[in-house]
Amino acid sequence: MNTSNTRYRVSFLNHGKVYEIYAREVYQDDLYGFVTVEGLLFGERSQVVVDPSEERLRTEFEGVERFHVPMHALIRIDEVAAVGTPRIRDGGGDAGNVHAFPVLPGRGPTKPSGD
Repeated sequence: MNTSNTRYRVSFLNHGKVYEIYAREVYQDDLYGFVTVEGLLFGERSQVVVDPSEERLRTEFEGVERFHVPMHALIRIDEVAAVGTPRIRDGGGDAGNVHAFPVLPGRGPTKPSGD
């Protein structure tokens, strides 16, 4: 039940950085364990001061209609009244205690040994 003025701020980890983006729609994906983010929103380009992290996000997501974020990479999803400035920041600082779920090599599900 999305209304036309509902906006979301999505924070997630990507390659050791925290991405904070704004989107029109966020929903559980058909791909198990993923969340779909679509309708990315950016500030007006007519600003005199240009934020380099926002420009990097514009370039990185140029032409992307929707993308899928693994659940373990999500930090939070907020419904917001106004669109802020998208940004990328280091994974340290306030996100220093957020870590990806560890995966041990060779430690997957065991296969039955049927003869």
